[in-house]
Amino acid sequence: MAAVREEPPQGRYGRSADERADRRLKLVGAVLGAGLLAMTGWFGYDYIAGQKISGEVIKFSVISDTEVQVHLEVRKDKDATGTCTLRSRSEDGGEVGRVDVAVDQRGRTRIDQVVKVRTTARATSAELVECTAR
Repeated sequence: MAAVREEPPQGRYGRSADERADRRLKLVGAVLGAGLLAMTGWFGYDYIAGQKISGEVIKFSVISDTEVQVHLEVRKDKDATGTCTLRSRSEDGGEVGRVDVAVDQRGRTRIDQVVKVRTTARATSAELVECTAR
């Protein structure tokens, strides 16, 4: 005859140890998740709100083996000044040109500018490296 293990009826004597551990684990996970979400939100807000100058390459055109024209759009605070750095790369990915563009037009919040980037070889791309405020 096989031994039969008798268990108390379900739910009669409170939660089992496994259920209590699961509840604590869920609570700790929820608190840590909420903290991580709040921290990510704070850093994201600080990054976006802290930028006084941002830029975007609208388009570029390879003019010759030694020149690329880049249409740069800069958005900034009304009184902000700074510099945006553009670079051109060749087909193999090597940098063939770089230029720093001064953003000094006070009183304007949006600047559209066509910039010539001199290159040492034929470029296949142009990109914005960064814009920094002074």
